Amino acid sequence: MRRAKLELEPFSLRLKKPLGTAKGEIGERWGFLVGVETDDGVRGIGEATPLPGWTESYEECRARLEEMRDTAGKGREFDTETLGSAARHAVNLARMDAEARAKGMALHERLADRFGTRRDGVDRSTTVPVNATVGDGSVDETVSAAETAVENGFDCLKLKVGARAFEEDEKRLRAVRDAVGDDVVLRADANGAWERETASAAVDLLSALGFAYIEQPLAARDLSGHAELRDRGVGIALDETLYDSSVSLPLNLRKHADAVILKPMALGGPGPTLSLARYLRRSDVAPVVTTTVDAAVARAAAVHVAVAIPEVPPCGLATGDLLAEDLVDDPVPVTDGEIAVPEGPGIAGNALDCLLWD
Repeated sequence: MRRAKLELEPFSLRLKKPLGTAKGEIGERWGFLVGVETDDGVRGIGEATPLPGWTESYEECRARLEEMRDTAGKGREFDTETLGSAARHAVNLARMDAEARAKGMALHERLADRFGTRRDGVDRSTTVPVNATVGDGSVDETVSAAETAVENGFDCLKLKVGARAFEEDEKRLRAVRDAVGDDVVLRADANGAWERETASAAVDLLSALGFAYIEQPLAARDLSGHAELRDRGVGIALDETLYDSSVSLPLNLRKHADAVILKPMALGGPGPTLSLARYLRRSDVAPVVTTTVDAAVARAAAVHVAVAIPEVPPCGLATGDLLAEDLVDDPVPVTDGEIAVPEGPGIAGNALDCLLWD
């Protein structure tokens, strides 16, 4: 598939309302659809939706994809290893989609075969439990969003924190726990906003409120600080640490984290994500698959990745509703806190072909 024809189509999508995080608001997503067609005429589709801080910039992504398109148009071989993670995700996903289609297999089946997560004689789930994401807002706004999510069938919520003073976040977190009760699993995500003293106070609070874990309470480079926060009644999850090129990850991540957030867009595609998930499981660290608020193609592909992980915990894949518009009708809608894997060969059968091909 090295000499595949490559097509490129830019897009932009607005969010219904800006998603507040400790790193700032996300109000619009810009990206690219990438199509490949092999010498055998088999087509595949991928998506690059860069998010600086986790991936390369939009400008770098565009330049490298255009370069690859031009190289492929001249019949020369191209190599994805030199691409940024979002561009690499798009091309690798398109290739895997074509590969799965050629074999008449769903993407998650092909992933499970290639990366050894298929277990003979064991029925694997075709649905993924997911959490709802509640952005930064006032106490009333946060409680309202949490209650709406629970009414819509979610039993796991992730609350964004760290964008305001800790005392204000404390009011928001207490109010949500009071509003939704003890049966709803709660997570918090600080996006590395806190210093050690604040993070320590947050861990005590979240433990008392029965939160499952706090995601990236400290800066990406502070591995020892995260290790010190563990075993205090609330799990510690790493996100930005995984994607910071200046951080040398230790072989034993279990000393530093109970869970790791896996973003296929930032890891370069489904394959690397699933390989890392296998490693984490062997290390007794929970892999949690999430999107970077992606469009329909990457979001559907991430569902395939999650389904290929046996007994995956609730994942951060319920982000389609954050968009005011999407490229196509949602191929992975949420029903009662779960997402069913799309049917058909590849990512979603022929449902996505209209995006690039007539």
